[in-house]
Amino acid sequence: MNYSKPLFTEHEIKARVKEIAETITKDYKGKDVLVVGVLKGACVFLSDLIRLIDLPVTVDFVIASSYVKSESSRDIQIHYSMREAVKNKAVLIVEDIVDTGFTAKHLIDLIASKSPESIKVCTLLNKKDRRRVEVPLDYVGFEIPDLFVVGYGMDYENQFRNLPFVKVIEV
Repeated sequence: MNYSKPLFTEHEIKARVKEIAETITKDYKGKDVLVVGVLKGACVFLSDLIRLIDLPVTVDFVIASSYVKSESSRDIQIHYSMREAVKNKAVLIVEDIVDTGFTAKHLIDLIASKSPESIKVCTLLNKKDRRRVEVPLDYVGFEIPDLFVVGYGMDYENQFRNLPFVKVIEV
């Protein structure tokens, strides 16, 4: 595996997460907010983000997978689903990365079937070049080209999640 310099440093990520949290705080003022983290990749981003949102929020998780090694597929598997009630809540889905859009679309459809007040998507990374299904992204940390990245919760074969920055690797 080849390693490169960080694509986004720890400092750059912290600054951008703070900006996103401030915007979310303004946008969701007075709403009953349910933040849904998509595990495992979004765990670090979600943790940092919710600590900076200056509102009461309820947090829940889904475990969804579409990747086998470094390849995404249309076969979305939900291994753990939300336990919190969704009806009439402002739902914010928090993803680590949106590339093909299949997982985000699947989750939006799943949550929409439970009558939320609204659904928005927040992602640390947006990889538009790989998009196969259009999904609305309301809060985006960074735009990236079609590169395989790890760190800040994202992995390759369950490794590298603990890096405090985002780095490109060749697999």
